[in-house]
Formats: sequence, structure tokens, C-alpha cells
Amino acid sequence: MNRKRTYRVSEVSQTTGISVRALHYYDEIGLLVPKGRTGAGYRLYDDDDLLRLQQILIGREQGLALEEIRRSLDDPRFDRRQALLAQKRQLQKRAEEATEMIRAIDAALKILEDGSGGDKDMKQIFDGFDPSRYEAEAKAQWGHTDSYKESVKRTKSYGPDDWKRIQDEQGSIYADAFAALQAGFAPDSVEAMDIAERHRLSIDRWFYPCSFAIHAGIADGYEADGRFAENIDKFGTGLTPYLAAAMRANARRHGG
Repeated sequence: MNRKRTYRVSEVSQTTGISVRALHYYDEIGLLVPKGRTGAGYRLYDDDDLLRLQQILIGREQGLALEEIRRSLDDPRFDRRQALLAQKRQLQKRAEEATEMIRAIDAALKILEDGSGGDKDMKQIFDGFDPSRYEAEAKAQWGHTDSYKESVKRTKSYGPDDWKRIQDEQGSIYADAFAALQAGFAPDSVEAMDIAERHRLSIDRWFYPCSFAIHAGIADGYEADGRFAENIDKFGTGLTPYLAAAMRANARRHGG
């Protein structure tokens, strides 16, 4: 009979890219408790633990909170094979949507190279996008607020260069936040809170006046709506809850 493989926490970290600190935290909150220990008390993971860790990472990619993932995995009705098949179908759908968007980007690049484009070409650059899904929802939820009205007012005048600057600025903030996470800075550290403050000021500068209280509310929205996490966590797994915690900590620092 094959001997069951085991892995120390450092080996799991090297294999998966998850920091040792994060693995320790998952153990502490009961999300990923290794099956064994060495004689010296060091954690020992097995193949089943690593399969569970994969489910945790998939859940995070889907924007689920850690506690929600834990409850799902600990549910006696949880079927890992069925979960994987469902996740595969979901990712295949996302891949199809991404392929359509890539075609749209290629169409835009062709227009730039040729210097012009016909009606058909211009229609192609919007294939794969469905902004109405978000616009109607945003208006229904926030349309009555001054922030929404101010955001609509400001963004009406933005051109491609403005949106590129916004994208680059926010990308830099997210990248620095993930670097802080990887470096082991706590969400309430000065380093993490300063990055959160840059995030708040970016919103304030480009969209609407963003008080510390509003910024803390945005943090709640980031964790509650998986679509935010889906975009933010492209910069690094686990970034959404980390940044949200830093945003709240920054608000508390300033009495918000």
C-alpha cells in the first residue's frame, strides 16, 4: 500500500504560493487545519488538505468570505467532485466571455493601426461587454445619492486618456497593497493604512467626495459583492479582505 504523503507548512507554501503566515491564520480560524503534527509539534498537511486548500483559493477567486468558505467545506453535504465540476463550468463560461473581449480588443488595435474603422468595426470593439448590467444596478442602488450624481457629472467629461490614468493609478495602489500583504504588514499597520488612504484620495479625486466613513462603507461593499473581489484579487489572492480591513483601519485612524 502506498504511504500517505505529508507536507510541512514550508513545503505547502512553496508549492501553492500561499505565505506561511496565511497558512497559520487558516489553521487558527479552523479553515484549514492540517491532519497531523510532527513529534516536535510542526504542522503536517496531506493530499486531502491540499485539495481543501485549492477549494479555499477557488472560493476566494469567487469573492466569498473566508467564513462562508469554511461553512461550505464543512457542510456534510459538500461533494468535492461536484463542486469542481460546477467550478469548471463557471470558469469555462468566464473564459468564453474573456475570449469575446479579447476579440474586441484586437478589433480596437486594428482600428488604431489602420487609422480608421467602419460601423461594423466600431461595433466589434464592444463585443463581450454588457455595461447595462452594472449601470442599471448602480442607478437603482445609488441613483438618489449625491455621490452617484457627482460621479456621473465628473465622468461625463472623461476621455480615453483620463480613464487610462485612473486605471494606472488604481492598478498601482492595488499592486502596492498586495506587496504589503506579501511582506506581512498587518491591515492596521501604518504601511497598509497609507495605501488605503491613497485609495480613498483616488476616489475623491476622480469620482466624488469620499469621506472616511464612506470609504469604510466601500470596504464593506468590496467584501459583500463578489464582482469587486473578482477584479481586485486579480492583483493577488486574498487582496480584497486585506485592503478592506486596511480601509476600515484607516477610517478609524482618522476618526471616521
